[in-house]
Amino acid sequence: MACYSPAASRGQYVRVKHRHIIYIQGYDPRGLAQYYRMFRTELRKFGRLYQLSATISRPKVAADDEIASWTIETKADDWQTHTNYDFLQFEDFIQRDLASPIWHTVFHAAWIYWRLVFNGTMARFTKANWRFATFITYPHFVLLLEALGAAGIAFVFEKGLNAIGIPDLFSIAAATAIFVALVGTVLKYTENSTYVLYLLSDWIWTWEFSRRQRPEWDERIDRFAQHLVEVARSSEADEIVIVGHSSGSFLGTELLARALKLDPALGRHGPRIVLLTIGGNFPIIGFHTAAQDFRDHLRQLAVEPSIDWIDCQARKDVMNFYQFDPIKSHGIDVGSAGRNPIIVPVRFRDIVKPDHYESFRWQFFRVHFQFVMANERPNAYDFFMIVCGPVPLSERMAAPDAALVIATGDQAARECGWKAIEMARTAPPDAAELSEMEPSARRSG
Repeated sequence: MACYSPAASRGQYVRVKHRHIIYIQGYDPRGLAQYYRMFRTELRKFGRLYQLSATISRPKVAADDEIASWTIETKADDWQTHTNYDFLQFEDFIQRDLASPIWHTVFHAAWIYWRLVFNGTMARFTKANWRFATFITYPHFVLLLEALGAAGIAFVFEKGLNAIGIPDLFSIAAATAIFVALVGTVLKYTENSTYVLYLLSDWIWTWEFSRRQRPEWDERIDRFAQHLVEVARSSEADEIVIVGHSSGSFLGTELLARALKLDPALGRHGPRIVLLTIGGNFPIIGFHTAAQDFRDHLRQLAVEPSIDWIDCQARKDVMNFYQFDPIKSHGIDVGSAGRNPIIVPVRFRDIVKPDHYESFRWQFFRVHFQFVMANERPNAYDFFMIVCGPVPLSERMAAPDAALVIATGDQAARECGWKAIEMARTAPPDAAELSEMEPSARRSG
C-alpha cells in the first residue's frame, strides 16, 4: 500500500488522545460488578489481539450510586489514548422489577401481549423485523407450554381424586392448587435456562416506560442528561461517545435529547459528541402510539447538525432490528434536513473465530453481547478500538478500511490510513460502501 502527502510525512493527522465514554446499560440486572469484570477480561483480549498495552483502573462509584467510572490507558507503537469511562446504572430498578411476585408478572405481561396483538403493534413489529417479533413471543410460548403441562398433570390428579370418591368441589380445588404450584415452581426453577420471567419483566417495563409510567426512570435519565452537559462543559476530551447497547439505545437517545434541551449548544462547544447505538431496539418504545415524545426526540436527533449518530446493527442478533431505519420506520419525515443516523451493518462471523462462533451462534443473549465484547479477528467494527483507539468514531465509520489498516498495518500503511481518515473528516460516509460490511440476508443465507 503506497501513498504520499506532505501532511502524512509529517504525521500531522488529528488523533484522539483523550476520549470520554458514557455507557448506558440495557435492561440487565447483573449490574456494575459483572459488567466491569467482563469489560476487564475483554480488554485483555483486545490488547493481545493487537499486541498493545491496555491498563484499567478500579471503578469509582459516585456518592449517589448512579454512576461508576474508571479509566483506561492504551499504548501502541505510535499512539496513546486515555479513556474516561462512565457506566450509568439502572440495575436497582431492574432488580426491583424482577423481585415482583411471579403471578403478578405473568398476568401483567400476558395482558400487555394481547393488547399489542389487538392494537396492531405486534403486526408492526413483525413487518419491521419478524425475528424480533418471534423473540417477543418466545416467553409467552414457553409459558403456554409450561401451563399446558401443569394443566395436564392437574387434570390427571383431579380425575384420580374423583376415582376414589372425593367430591368434585374438593377435587377441583385441589387440582387448581396443584396447577398453580406446578407453574410457579417450573417458572422459578427453569428461569436460568428459559429467561421467561426476565423477558416478561422487560416487556412490562418497555410498555410502561413508553407511556411515561416509570417516573423514577425519567428522573434518573434527567440526572444523567445533566451529567452529560457538565462533562461536555468541563472535559478536555477530544470526543465524547454516548454508547447505548440494547435497550440502552433508546435510553441513550432520550438522554441526549434531554441534554440538548438543557443546553441547545451542547455539540457546538467543547468536545465533539457522538451517539453510538448498538444492538438497538427502538420500536419497542417508538411503535407505541403513546410514545409521541420519544418520536419527537428521534426527529430532533435526525436533524441536529452538531451531533453524529452511528447505529450498528447485526442480522444474527434477534434482539435488535436489522436493516432498520430508526427515523423513517417510525413515520418521521425530515426531508433533506436529515443527517442522522448513519446505519452500519456488523457481521459477527467476521470478528469471531469460526469454531467459537459456531459454539454460541444460537445463544441469543451471547450473540447480543458480542457488540460490547472483544474481537477475535481484526475488523473495522471493534468495540474496544472504538473505546480505546486513536481514530475518531465518525471517521472510523466513514473510512472503515483505513481504520483497520491503522490498527494492523506497517508504518507506511498506517500513514496511508491516516491520510484516508483525514479525508473522511471532510466527506460524509458513503452508505453504499458501509453496507458492504455485511452481505444481505439473501446472499448470506
